[in-house]
Amino acid sequence: MPPAARATTPGWRDLRLWVGLLIVAVSVVAGARLLAAADDTVAVWAVAADAGPGAALSEDDLVVHRVRFAESSDLAGYYRVDDTLPGELRLVRGVGAGELLPRGAVGAADQQADTVELPVAVESEQVPPAVHSGSVVDVYLVGDPARGAKQTAAPGSPVLTEATVVDAPSADDGFGGATGRRQLVLAVPQDDAAAYFAAVASLESPLLTVVRRG
Repeated sequence: MPPAARATTPGWRDLRLWVGLLIVAVSVVAGARLLAAADDTVAVWAVAADAGPGAALSEDDLVVHRVRFAESSDLAGYYRVDDTLPGELRLVRGVGAGELLPRGAVGAADQQADTVELPVAVESEQVPPAVHSGSVVDVYLVGDPARGAKQTAAPGSPVLTEATVVDAPSADDGFGGATGRRQLVLAVPQDDAAAYFAAVASLESPLLTVVRRG
């Protein structure tokens, strides 16, 4: 019977020992780098729903997104969650749902001088039920054929685009309950409001239709 083989402990000169130590060291370094990369994100504010120029936002309209910026300088253009937000978050340009809130989209009151609040009265069936304060809408204007109206403006294009709904009482409240119409208050640039009134004046028995965006 041949003698039994004895297990031997590899010495420090054994190549297998050094290869094993190298593998362990590489694994530790790679794991540390992965953990560091996983923590290399920043919590910033994003907008929960579409909001157009003139919209006033609160923290209830914002959500938290964790983002990794390729360049640290890019972070300066957005609001971190631990930043102090302005007392009045009023947009000077539209921001889409889920989009990070850029500092450049938020302006002071004097930057809103060209934005006005435009009230429009719309037949209830011409407004989507989901339209509410903060919605972004387009408004189409045509002559009402049921009233023998003569179309004097080009159909097919909105008279107001990407208007922000500032207020949207239900049809049963106040004005709506008495007339069967729904009143919307829209934040629009002053020039757009002037163009809207000119378009209304060009039509006989104008009929409004509101289309919700997004």
